[in-house]
Amino acid sequence: MLYQSLVDVYVRLAGTSKRLEKTNVLSGFLSQVSEDDAERVILLLQGLVFPVWDERRLGVAEKLVLRAISKATGKSAEAVEQVWKTSGDLGDAAAACVQAKTQAVLYSGELSVGKVFANLQQVASFTGDGTVDNKVGLIAELLTSATPVQARYVIRTALGDLRIGLGDGTMRDATVWSCFAARLGLTYDASENDFQLTPEQRQQYDRVVDAVQFAYDRTTDFASVLSAARKGEDSLRSMKIVVGKPLKVMLYQKASTIGEAFEVVDRPASVEYKYDGFRLQIHKKREEVFLFTRRLENVTAQFPDVADRARSCISAREAIVEAEIVGFDLATGKYLPFQNISVRIQRKYDIQETAAKYPVHIVLFDLIVVEGRDCTLLPYKDRIELLTHAVAQSREFHLAERITTDDEQEATQFYVKSLSVGNEGVMLKRLDSPYQPGSRVGFGVKVKAVMDAVDVVIVGAEWGEGKRSAWLSSFEIACRHGDQFLTIGRVGTGFKEKAEEGTTFADLTEALKPHVRAQKGREVAVAPAVVIEVAYEEIQASPSYSAEFALRFPRFIRLRPDRRPEDVTTLDDIRELYSHQRGK
Repeated sequence: MLYQSLVDVYVRLAGTSKRLEKTNVLSGFLSQVSEDDAERVILLLQGLVFPVWDERRLGVAEKLVLRAISKATGKSAEAVEQVWKTSGDLGDAAAACVQAKTQAVLYSGELSVGKVFANLQQVASFTGDGTVDNKVGLIAELLTSATPVQARYVIRTALGDLRIGLGDGTMRDATVWSCFAARLGLTYDASENDFQLTPEQRQQYDRVVDAVQFAYDRTTDFASVLSAARKGEDSLRSMKIVVGKPLKVMLYQKASTIGEAFEVVDRPASVEYKYDGFRLQIHKKREEVFLFTRRLENVTAQFPDVADRARSCISAREAIVEAEIVGFDLATGKYLPFQNISVRIQRKYDIQETAAKYPVHIVLFDLIVVEGRDCTLLPYKDRIELLTHAVAQSREFHLAERITTDDEQEATQFYVKSLSVGNEGVMLKRLDSPYQPGSRVGFGVKVKAVMDAVDVVIVGAEWGEGKRSAWLSSFEIACRHGDQFLTIGRVGTGFKEKAEEGTTFADLTEALKPHVRAQKGREVAVAPAVVIEVAYEEIQASPSYSAEFALRFPRFIRLRPDRRPEDVTTLDDIRELYSHQRGK
């Protein structure tokens, strides 16, 4: 497939904010994609050249891209940087420089999807001496054959910032439209930007949407989902969970009180400690162990101690278990807050030293697969029973502490006990519930001591003044609504002065720099990538922000490197919190 065909779709997707319009554009394109091209095209549409769970990374920084543009166009690195400063986007800078390039072409030929994909994948393969020059050469080779608009998207893909507003929900619906619209007799009305559906068609449509979502939640692979969808609904429903490939985790609702939690999950229920750590999927296949975060990122290399314990303590030859990784203070015997171990998630060097400095306990709380058996449809109480037989427990590797009760007072006492040993609160789980990947369906709820906190993504910032002039501050934060991120306030308090005390302005500035999109004066636009947890006093209606709500007195609590932008608090959540507080 010619790369221009894909670029045309990028341009059309970027040109509209209407989700249904995006879905229509994408579904028409997917209908034309061959099986041979599907995997490459689907990844590139998501701004990727490796699946998110693949350990390989491009490792392309801004300075490397500047050199590649310079090499491909004959402009000096300084001249390219000036164009970048003017445009505010390296992709746009590449387009402008290619438009005006003077250097002789190093490679001539019409770009194909396969060529772009192969070159970018090869970028990740270099190590040692000459790595930077080799990476620069591969990217420059693409730029010399690219049109200006192609150059824009080559660079944005290399930097992991495609900027076309395409989320999982749109990809799912486009797959449905592409494969099932004709079968269901659906016709898209461009003037109405919608389908006109009879009640029977709506029922059929919802069923196939559910089938596509079911398949994606179990595989997190839209290329294989597209292939299955072309064969029909039965093929989607038969897709298997694969050990070594992460699936979407089941999500949990919030409850304000133990009594409210019982109303959701029924009585009796399993009441468990809610640990203040981060969630891992642990996959074991004989002697191989893979560790995935809820963002689906492979962090096996960062946690050799966890992998070693899983390898020795999981007696099953093949299993997928869910666990919370919790910092532990050997001196006090208490669990430590998440912030004490979050540094380990993104650590690339000095792994063993970091593991020794920040020891963890692995606390197991669910079983998904054991010895080739898919356990997701089993009741929760049966999954826990199987889990106890699948592992050899120890002080550092054990099941979550839990009780089963229908008594509110007993559950409350257990909640208080959980708080006393340094946990966040408790989880209440329905005993007969299946495991439903990717869903927040009321099979379990969390009760925390502090409810007034949300996960948000940073979408803007402002350079500080005076002693803070070298750092970003006053961070603009957003919640999620479909594939969009809507602003809900600014946060500039809660940061520490010293790194050993917690997250500083300097720490967050470094985390955001790779995601800066544009700058105007002191204001900086940031791609939605860095998730933080924010406390607040109240939610107010506000026309000043695109969510039409604002967090009153927001305060930074911590970075959440274990969460994706897609995982942040939704606008519907904000509305519910707002409504709830008004009813108090």
